[in-house]
Amino acid sequence: MQNNNLNVLDEVNKGATMGMDAISFIIDKVGDPNFNKTLELEYNKYKDISRRVNDLYAKHSSKEPHETSTMNKVMTWYGVQMKTMGDQSNSNIAELLLNGTNMGIIEGRRLLNQHPEVDENVAQLLDDFVSMQEDSVEKLKTFL
Repeated sequence: MQNNNLNVLDEVNKGATMGMDAISFIIDKVGDPNFNKTLELEYNKYKDISRRVNDLYAKHSSKEPHETSTMNKVMTWYGVQMKTMGDQSNSNIAELLLNGTNMGIIEGRRLLNQHPEVDENVAQLLDDFVSMQEDSVEKLKTFL
């Protein structure tokens, strides 16, 4: 069970890190102040999740949680650049972020279903992460 706790925390941290990376790569392309503010708030939510992962990880291991690899960061950056090169509209940017957020929701729900035995605090963090992303989807939809 200890290993499952760490695996879930690693996956949540990867998802939060990818969310922060995507927002940081795209926020400069957003011209709408309302959308920009929304993205800043979403970034801070991902940052809070990552902080909570670090706090819980320290209770289960002396190591650091896994983050996204440099290759994944480069691929995310490249994808953002290519998909926004000709269209930096709110709609296009929101759609791009929605696609990534939906992948995070799917992975989070899968983890919740496959690891019901994880520590209560880990399960709560995972549930909070999925709920945060579901809320994010609703906010992003308004910019389509």
